[in-house]
Amino acid sequence: MKERDEQLFQLLRLSLGVSQDFPETLSDKAWKELYRLAGRQSVIAVCHAGVSRLQPPFELALRWAFDAETTRGLNKLLNSEAARLTRLFAEAGRRTAILKGQANARLYPDPMARQPGDIDIWVEGGKKSVLSLISSSPQFGGGPEIVTYHHAHLPITEKGVEVEVHFRPSSGNYNVLSNRRLQRWLEQEIAAHSTEVAEGFRVPSVSFALIMQMSHIQRHFFEGGMELRLVCDYYYLLQHAQEEERRNVAAQLKRLGLHHTAGALMWVLRKVLLLDEGLLLCPPDSYRGEWLLQVMMVNGNLGQYAGWLQYGVWRRFLMNKKRQIGLMRFDFWEAFWMLLDYWKWLAETIPQRLRYRTLSQRDALKKENKTSWIQNITKSPDTSSK
Repeated sequence: MKERDEQLFQLLRLSLGVSQDFPETLSDKAWKELYRLAGRQSVIAVCHAGVSRLQPPFELALRWAFDAETTRGLNKLLNSEAARLTRLFAEAGRRTAILKGQANARLYPDPMARQPGDIDIWVEGGKKSVLSLISSSPQFGGGPEIVTYHHAHLPITEKGVEVEVHFRPSSGNYNVLSNRRLQRWLEQEIAAHSTEVAEGFRVPSVSFALIMQMSHIQRHFFEGGMELRLVCDYYYLLQHAQEEERRNVAAQLKRLGLHHTAGALMWVLRKVLLLDEGLLLCPPDSYRGEWLLQVMMVNGNLGQYAGWLQYGVWRRFLMNKKRQIGLMRFDFWEAFWMLLDYWKWLAETIPQRLRYRTLSQRDALKKENKTSWIQNITKSPDTSSK
């Protein structure tokens, strides 16, 4: 573990009130590196609570404060847009629930400090019905721009907010057998248990969030990158879960294909945020946990800092395939089905690539001018080589 990574963990603990342990003095260079790492891990605003108690360089302190205030404004905007979308779908007779981001932010000591992204909103009715609704209703932007396995991307709102409408609760597992069980469990849970909150939208149960976001973390890890923000989210989910909820979720992990990732995440939560042993869902797995943490710290948010991205398409392809094969040591069946899914997707898109004489499906889509209703282009884990 790099020294600077450990200092970021200490700053995060200080900011969240987990620990008061932090180096008395840091050089200006060390502070700049901490700021850079916090940005890669999407925790700049969360860490500001700790930074405000310390003495970083003046210019950096101002920049950090500016970023934190910007995050507060973005959270207010996304809360407002989430409430507006909830009302629009309610007027159309649909139940909804906000997933991940703004639902998680409510659990933080400072709900405005979590760095937001887009809005993920689950809408009841299934794929065909939900797509028909948003395509025929002008208030949803005139139809989706991209449709994937589990959600549709709406056109960016007038206020610049990206919205993903989920007709399935989760992108799920690559393992088709465990994914069927996962999707069924999530559908039943979200349909039966959601709560309206003061922010003006509905949120799913903590049990749903613990399972769904474990699957979300697993998917991001297998695709090459995740960030500390997701670890902080899970920390607060566990803090807010009742003992019975944690016990029931723990009983589902193996059946839903999440037990290896759960063990790794519990180790990371103990290592980074000193999570109390009584809140763990399962015994920590140090082997997989160190692997998960290394990928997170090296590749950063959505894997956008991964080393293979700097290379050409062929070398990038080979390095990524080597990485994916290596994941069989983490979870054999999840990695096996991920590779099978990729080769199936590649075979299906060969005619399109040949037609436009390009290795990149993204370039083929540009030439074909497909700007709407693009089916399943984001399903493959190998987004870096598309």
